[in-house]
Amino acid sequence: MKLNLLSCDAQRPDRRSIAKCIVEISSHIQGSLANELTDILLEGDAVDIEINDKNSGSALRALRKLSIDYEIID
Repeated sequence: MKLNLLSCDAQRPDRRSIAKCIVEISSHIQGSLANELTDILLEGDAVDIEINDKNSGSALRALRKLSIDYEIID
């Protein structure tokens, strides 16, 4: 399943937690790329990631917990 991460609405977003979440839920993203994607997301640009279908429910919950808005692409 592909997701488009749109924005983070948290007042004080935790970059480390967001990057860790991206690594855990994505299927092919490593730590350094997750840090770059987190920076892009927090600057206000959308980020596309692909997640494992088995963990899609828990992945979406984790994103909501971090106040990350997303849309499901596929």
